[in-house]
Amino acid sequence: MGEKLRVRRSRRLRQTTLLLGCCLALYCLFFVFRTPVQAGPAATTKPWTLSPDLLRNLSLDVEQCNAAFPGLTKEIDDAVAQGPFTLKQTGDSGPLQGRIKDGQVRRNQMPPLSISNIGHADSQLQLSIIHAQRRADLSTEMINSRTAALHQLHRALITSPTYLPDTIFSLNFQDSPFGTSWTYSRPAADRSQSSSSPGTRNFLMPHFSFWSWPLPFVGSISRAASAITAIESSLPFGEKIPKAVWRGTSWFNSVHNPRLRQNLLKAVKEKSWDWADVEALKWEGGNASNAMGIEDFCRYKYVLHTEGIAYSGRFQFLQMCGSVTVTTPIVWLQHTTHLARPVFSSTLLKAGGGGGGRRGRQGAEAEAAGGGVVVGAHDGRKSGSGMAGKGKKGEGKTWTPSERVRKSWPREYAPEEANIVFVAPDWSDLEDTIGWLEDHPHVAEGIARRQRDMFVGGGYFSPAAEVCYWRALVRGWAEVVRTEGQGWESLEGVPFETFALSNGD
Repeated sequence: MGEKLRVRRSRRLRQTTLLLGCCLALYCLFFVFRTPVQAGPAATTKPWTLSPDLLRNLSLDVEQCNAAFPGLTKEIDDAVAQGPFTLKQTGDSGPLQGRIKDGQVRRNQMPPLSISNIGHADSQLQLSIIHAQRRADLSTEMINSRTAALHQLHRALITSPTYLPDTIFSLNFQDSPFGTSWTYSRPAADRSQSSSSPGTRNFLMPHFSFWSWPLPFVGSISRAASAITAIESSLPFGEKIPKAVWRGTSWFNSVHNPRLRQNLLKAVKEKSWDWADVEALKWEGGNASNAMGIEDFCRYKYVLHTEGIAYSGRFQFLQMCGSVTVTTPIVWLQHTTHLARPVFSSTLLKAGGGGGGRRGRQGAEAEAAGGGVVVGAHDGRKSGSGMAGKGKKGEGKTWTPSERVRKSWPREYAPEEANIVFVAPDWSDLEDTIGWLEDHPHVAEGIARRQRDMFVGGGYFSPAAEVCYWRALVRGWAEVVRTEGQGWESLEGVPFETFALSNGD
């Protein structure tokens, strides 16, 4: 009887050991396949699609944010690396300035996190506004931008699962960066030279459209994202309209490229319209008669991106498309622009088989017939901006990225890695580039797919990523800002809730 009992116990022990071993193996495999792979300082690859529940979760902690969205906070990290700076009062004529105060809490005695206290770790958390321009001094667009930015910040603060540092901040809601502040964009040139004057700092914040953009053809980002997803789920790349599309105001140009939009219109003027659907907006009584819904750009294979006086707020919407974004080299960075992986048109055209329209098809046919690589296919045209390749008339020519471009974008990606295409700054090789992409549909589709996989599949435009970024911005800024001796101590400001109701009046 004792022997049978020992046998049964031994069998149960082996079964239990085997079961625990299987569970341990499954546990390890789960983390192997869920571990994100870092593909470089300006790019991230994830081998899985994040769940909708995670992308809507506004209460991820720091570790969860970093695991879900690797590389998201690069701009913040780079700004912090510049070291401490002093924040001075600008009064009501400069950027909006406010205070974040988490209350006098005993940080080492924080209560256990539960459903009841997520996002409300301490009821004393306050967001207050100290300096702000009067409503009467601002345009409707500026008021909307300011209101949206403050709502974004407030949402990120009240949903934080952990305490955030007390700090005083400066928020610039206008298009161009100025002074030391949180801002929507900065020049892509070397960060130490990105401010208008020495000693100023630009920390990038998410665009106000991540809250809402009250235009009839944009609306909230959730509405636009849903509409784009509906199009992308029912319209394969091969069935999209095989044209390059653009709508915009022709006179919105940056000082870095003062004829950017006029040159685009010139590049398609008197050309065959079988490859382009490009029009300047026709404004009539405050409305543009030929405007397109932001999601309808995704019906085209190629979407053209043009920066404005500074950045362009439509960029993140175009990056949601499973289409090829084609643009001149970007000179204004937003908070996720560093995730773009450019391939230059000069690289594509030198690879051969490309060119616009009939010229491109002939090149592809010649290459397929054993005629060798067709380089450039510019028919001897001279590229603008002094960037033309040298050669005799009739030889293929491609633009050479300038030193400024190479400094802003030191890394170029291979066509099979890229998620965006950069063309000549004057658009002179646009037709050839579209022709090349049409002649190489698998390359074009890969670039388009990687764009949507990165920004939508990777969740970088999700509500979860947005609040993760805002909280990282508060922590990073608080780490290096210095306010002592500037008179901030005696200023409490107006509670955000009151300010939001009055809009600054």
